[in-house]
Amino acid sequence: MSGPFGLLLIAGNQTHQENYARAFAADPRCRLIGLTDEPGIPDRRRELNQDLAKELGIPYLVSFDAAIHRPDVDFVSICAEPERRVPLTQACAEAGKHLYLDKDPAPTPAGCRQILAAVQSTGVLTQSFSLVRLNSCRTARQIIASGQLGELTGLHCDITFAKGFAGSADLSQAREEKPDPTRFTFFDSKREFLCVGWYPLILFQWLTGRRFVEVSAITSNWFFAEHQKNDVEDFATVLLTMEGGLECSIAAGRCGWTSHRSWGIHDLRLTGTRDTILLDAHQPRLETCSDAAPWIPPAAPHPEDPMGFWTSTQNASGVKPKQDWSVVEPVAQSDASAFLDCLERGQPSDVPVGMAVHAVDVIHAVYRSAATGQSVSLSSG
Repeated sequence: MSGPFGLLLIAGNQTHQENYARAFAADPRCRLIGLTDEPGIPDRRRELNQDLAKELGIPYLVSFDAAIHRPDVDFVSICAEPERRVPLTQACAEAGKHLYLDKDPAPTPAGCRQILAAVQSTGVLTQSFSLVRLNSCRTARQIIASGQLGELTGLHCDITFAKGFAGSADLSQAREEKPDPTRFTFFDSKREFLCVGWYPLILFQWLTGRRFVEVSAITSNWFFAEHQKNDVEDFATVLLTMEGGLECSIAAGRCGWTSHRSWGIHDLRLTGTRDTILLDAHQPRLETCSDAAPWIPPAAPHPEDPMGFWTSTQNASGVKPKQDWSVVEPVAQSDASAFLDCLERGQPSDVPVGMAVHAVDVIHAVYRSAATGQSVSLSSG
């Protein structure tokens, strides 16, 4: 294939599309065709879609079916709410469009398998968003390949998102996890292991080429009343075993605006038979200490986004960037650019939908383990 590649956006503001669309538009190999969504969406969702289309200077295409069958559309970026992604993604695959998928293609294993079946039957290329393009992840892969560690025996990741007004959770209420959740996102909270734990689940697969075979987990409500109200966790700790006996652990969640000098802890520890190495996604960095006023969160939460999930609502609330840390080494390549490479070369992504489907399987095993207090085994096939 040769560019520029025509991109159709599905869903607009107050989704990750705010970031994905601009990342693709920054690459000269991509041309934004328009933005669309399925019929019958709520008026507010339609307004948010139209707002992003206007900001990007592209048309809002009312007919979803006509939009996905346009000959100038080569691929789609799908950021509809997780609970309604399956039919939209299936329709795009069946229309022969390559797929750039939000973090989870669908929030349930059954939904993911429907998408996987559509992709396999049509042969379209896929990529799910991840953080494997970070320099720390690239360095980790180089270290493992070099043999410096000896035999790799363990992986651990601490990852938190420093957003939202923490401190409102009632710590006297012990969390009681449910084994088979059906709703994952609310306007004021999300299931945070699905949201944040996603990244190390993809990273560990990407680093090793292995799948997970067993998990043991605890989910918690440490920080936010919003999460408790909606019966979703704000933090989780997980022990995992991958094929070949590789032991892994993850601590992931959301911990509040003022909990970190940047956007949150993001550390990766590699352990082998000869060495252990700790990598910080915020290194190398310039740390600034001065008599400037300290960073403070917005005076009041945004009524449609109190956690500060989205760039648009952060801007509307007057959220300023934190200035204490400046990462010195820029990311070598954006995730969007990596997928355009795949389209250009006609080759599969290194984070295809199959890897994402396995991550969703693991996430649901985490919830079953946390609900039952028992380890949960996964199929290695």
